[in-house]
Amino acid sequence: MKIGELAVLANTPVETIRFYEREALLPPPGRTAGNYRVYEAVHVERLAFIRHCRSLDMTLDEIQVLLRLRDAPAQNCIEVKQLLDEHIGHVAERIRELRALEGQLKALREQCRDGTTARDCGILKELSREADAGKRRPKPASHVRGVHRHGV
Repeated sequence: MKIGELAVLANTPVETIRFYEREALLPPPGRTAGNYRVYEAVHVERLAFIRHCRSLDMTLDEIQVLLRLRDAPAQNCIEVKQLLDEHIGHVAERIRELRALEGQLKALREQCRDGTTARDCGILKELSREADAGKRRPKPASHVRGVHRHGV
């Protein structure tokens, strides 16, 4: 099948497929005489595995390790368990960060009285005050999805 067919079958944008190829997560496809990529069932199945891992918020590095181990079925799977344990730790840390963020947002919400004008809005005033104070202090750590890296 051509890349467009693979994209539809795997519900994955063409550019994402090409990116996974460049990152060596997908094996290089065969080529036609006209130099078109030709994908097979193995690409569909591997892409589904990658997409499922990404849905679990695993990094490309983590997925690379899992694919390497998956491609060596006789190898001991202790490394898989260790990788998952580490990933669970990252998720737990993000949950703690998100709970703290929720607390900050709820406290911020308490700054506003109903029926006031935007000029008198406690939320806007607090956000502005914090923004001004933020110019003078170091930037906090990000809570963006998938920022952790696996060192393997």
